[in-house]
Amino acid sequence: MHEQDLVFDWNAAPGTIDYRSLPPVELDDETLRDGLQSPSVQDPPIGDKIRILHLMDALGIHSADIGLPGAGPRAVNDVRALACEIARAGLRIRANCAARTVRADVEPIAHITQETGVPIEACTFIGSSPIRQYAEDWTLDRMLRATEDAICFAVAEGLDVMYVTEDTTRARPETLKQLYSLAIACGAKRLCIADTVGHATPQGVRQLVRFVRREIIEPSGRDVKIDWHGHRDRGLGLANTLAAIEEGVHRVHGTALGIGERVGNTEMDLLLVNLKLLGAHDGDLSRLAEYCDAVSRATGVSVPANYPVLGTDAFRTGTGVHAAAIIKARQKGDDWLADRVYSSVPAALVGRRQIIEISPVSGMSNVRFWLFEHGYTEDSGLAEHVFALAKRTDHVLTDDEVHQCCREYTELTK
Repeated sequence: MHEQDLVFDWNAAPGTIDYRSLPPVELDDETLRDGLQSPSVQDPPIGDKIRILHLMDALGIHSADIGLPGAGPRAVNDVRALACEIARAGLRIRANCAARTVRADVEPIAHITQETGVPIEACTFIGSSPIRQYAEDWTLDRMLRATEDAICFAVAEGLDVMYVTEDTTRARPETLKQLYSLAIACGAKRLCIADTVGHATPQGVRQLVRFVRREIIEPSGRDVKIDWHGHRDRGLGLANTLAAIEEGVHRVHGTALGIGERVGNTEMDLLLVNLKLLGAHDGDLSRLAEYCDAVSRATGVSVPANYPVLGTDAFRTGTGVHAAAIIKARQKGDDWLADRVYSSVPAALVGRRQIIEISPVSGMSNVRFWLFEHGYTEDSGLAEHVFALAKRTDHVLTDDEVHQCCREYTELTK
């Protein structure tokens, strides 16, 4: 049987968007900047940051925000070390740094670029929504002056500039027109639409991207790229990022495990998996679990058991019907089939495998398979003994519990 005979893919049905036909989209990893603004993380030592940077590069991520050097001496030292590592190791990943839209934040980026010889894009951000303006007592004239001064300074220092309007998804169109148009006139090469508080829905994302492209960039006549930066406050981070890609943005942002301010950012790991399955990313994802594990350990953020793809439960089952289907697929001698019959994400894609366990909702097939996998000879009495234990318990049996049950059976039948 061919794959197309076994899976009817409504994601690729006529009328849907074929990701393979879209312009290539770049990925910008914010783990080492926005990710570290999560109130629950610890700022890792530089050795851990360097390892994470290497894993980003190995996964085919195009660029990384390596810090906000305007935050102080430690941030400056870490950004410098990460830039030096990119040069020393010949990494393909490109560097950028966050900066408030003020000269004081742009200056250390320029100095590190000049010291290391590594080009670092300056990502200057400023609040753009009326609610933020009101809270900060900012006038639009003041924001425009700050924008012009910071971007012109950065360009004069030889930096590429991405201009980020915080809270874009709650900003007035006339405000965005003035801010973005000025940024373009001053030399910004990218505009970043930021869903800073996770307000947007996919439809809102589409409307906003179209507005920026048609009403601001196209009339400017400049070759200016669009970035999308999303948060998860309403649980729509990944869906919004996919909507932005479908609408034609050039680069999207994410963080490992979705860490970041409040409940975090678009999950870079899940974004990679989805783009791979949609045919829009050709990188090798076999080290994806290693990347997430490294970030988890370095930041002190645990991975929930039910986290998609990377959680411990992602490819486990103790359910009889599910396990029976996987076992039957394996008995056909077809690993491809066994990896997909009860999984939309093949475990092998990320270097993992399907695991069949024994639980109160297991069938006898679970028990027989587990015993075979763990080297026990076929014995219907033993299988019945383990099966009876499973039906008396309230959880998935651990390997130790099953082994102990097998030892008890051996003692009983001596």
